[in-house]
Amino acid sequence: MQEENKSVDNIEFDVLTEIGNIGAGNATTALSQLINARIDMRVPKVEMLSFADLAEVVGGAETLVAGILLTIDGDINGTMLFMLESKAAHMLVRQLIGTEGDAEALFDEMETSALQEIGNIISGAYLSAISTMTGLQISVSVPSLAFDMAGAILSVPAIEFGKLGDEALLIESQFKDMDVDISGYFILIPTLESYERIMKSLGLR
Repeated sequence: MQEENKSVDNIEFDVLTEIGNIGAGNATTALSQLINARIDMRVPKVEMLSFADLAEVVGGAETLVAGILLTIDGDINGTMLFMLESKAAHMLVRQLIGTEGDAEALFDEMETSALQEIGNIISGAYLSAISTMTGLQISVSVPSLAFDMAGAILSVPAIEFGKLGDEALLIESQFKDMDVDISGYFILIPTLESYERIMKSLGLR
């Protein structure tokens, strides 16, 4: 980013936090409807992080996660990644399709499809919040799913990261389904131009 954009000021951070709150609220509603179960949400944690710091947030580069990667275009261009810890991903899939399975096992074709749908709906909920607040049109690619260590999954957008910017918006949301806490990580990496466009649309540039 340009020099003045390397640190987000308090007003911009408050706006990004509000986007995170609305997006997480939308995601909670969508997820509850999808799995037909009551889900409570804790206040999401919102941060602007360098790419090098992202893996540590999810528990380290070797943490096993499911990652749903989407490409964004329209008025905003960039990359979006939604990550769930392995056990949380398996729990949600079991809740959705009614199966039992090993939390460390690979997903079969039906489970993969279900997880992609979960990622698509949750990501759409966050993007809807951004679109509503900014008035910008956003479209996304068909999601691609990877089940691997966090460091390996994060290396996919890392290839393009240098071209997009030096910071990513991370929204960590905790969903509570009965007695189980589910941590999901929504990572938005807009292009420099798109970040400026978001800020301008909110009257912050």
